[in-house]
Amino acid sequence: MFSLDQLSAFVAVAEELHFGRAAERLNMTQPPLSRQVQKLERAVGARLLERDNRKVELTEAGQAFLVEARRLLALVETAGDLARRVDQGAAGTLRLGFTATSAIRTLGPLLRRMSEELPDVDVILHERVTPAQLDGLLRGELDLGLGRPPFDSDVLDSRVVDREPLCAVVPGNHRLAALGRPLSAGDFAGERVISYSPTQARYFHELTVRFLAESHPRIEQRVQQILTVILLVAAGRGVALVPASARSLGVEGVTYCDLEGAGDPVELHAIWRRDATSPVLRRVLTMLPEHH
Repeated sequence: MFSLDQLSAFVAVAEELHFGRAAERLNMTQPPLSRQVQKLERAVGARLLERDNRKVELTEAGQAFLVEARRLLALVETAGDLARRVDQGAAGTLRLGFTATSAIRTLGPLLRRMSEELPDVDVILHERVTPAQLDGLLRGELDLGLGRPPFDSDVLDSRVVDREPLCAVVPGNHRLAALGRPLSAGDFAGERVISYSPTQARYFHELTVRFLAESHPRIEQRVQQILTVILLVAAGRGVALVPASARSLGVEGVTYCDLEGAGDPVELHAIWRRDATSPVLRRVLTMLPEHH
């Protein structure tokens, strides 16, 4: 086996074709430089240099070995640089979970900033409802999720990255669309409501139940995805409550209405494992907004 010091010594001599100049280039004296080259030749099992008192020349074996020696030294330098960038969170991979509505206000700006500031970080995107994201985090399939509470705060850490109001979405020709004012819970009395799965979309299920508790609506469907809810509303199957950012989904045939007394805003959390050690994750967390 040979060492990196021996490779560096050989490359310097091969490029300078002079032991004195090579020793000066490496900030060492000539005798130890000669010993390094001799040890390398013994390790390789071939004579790499022809030298006498007047000149130094590469043998054919030396010419072939010089190409590989340069490649190995460059690889070591590159590997060191990569290790430093990974340690600083500037290179690596981020497995990122998100919901459809989180992509509207948070995911897009985050990905653009990462492209500008962390071009060597590969982002692997996973569109999942929040329970599937939480499962992915616990299984080690995801590094970071953009989802909704609740979750096990003993195992998972989080930060609120967005807050927005809840609003109603109704068919474009619906009577509620013509009222021209914020809607109260009483306005939904007797209406058919598209609601959410109490297990796969628990957060929005609970928001809907709380707001409409006194109006006794008729629950027509329970689904997981906000986009599905809006498409069902557009099809005339009922009315629903959605986060205000859903207006940006561009579904035709619906009208969005503000709510009166909607209560707490809709929260989006960045969620990660408390025991996570990824430098990339730490770096990305500094890029996310923080709402107190």
